[in-house]
Amino acid sequence: QVRLVESGGGLVQPGGSLRLSCAASGSTFTISAGDWFRRAPGKERELVALITRGGSKNYRDSVKGRFTISRDNAANTLYLQMNNLKPEDTAVYYCHGETWAGNAYWGQGTQVTVSS
Repeated sequence: QVRLVESGGGLVQPGGSLRLSCAASGSTFTISAGDWFRRAPGKERELVALITRGGSKNYRDSVKGRFTISRDNAANTLYLQMNNLKPEDTAVYYCHGETWAGNAYWGQGTQVTVSS
């Protein structure tokens, strides 16, 4: 069931930047940890980045140094800052958030297209 609202996707030229948001504001649950996944055309869904409950972050090798995952507890929102975007980053991006109780929720997906 979709409980997280994603925004921030769009069309950007190579080398550009986008910031994706994944908001649980107004919901009855609180995000404690989360992940960003993506599915590119002709490819399987892949993990892009994650943040643990303790704040540790991990990234897929291909996005290291370019993407940053973060969490704003006050806003109950996950973010993915994407810099120096490449055409191969083109995909539908999905957020996945976990609550302290162990429940998991998905965003609806947002399209990121990197093209000149």
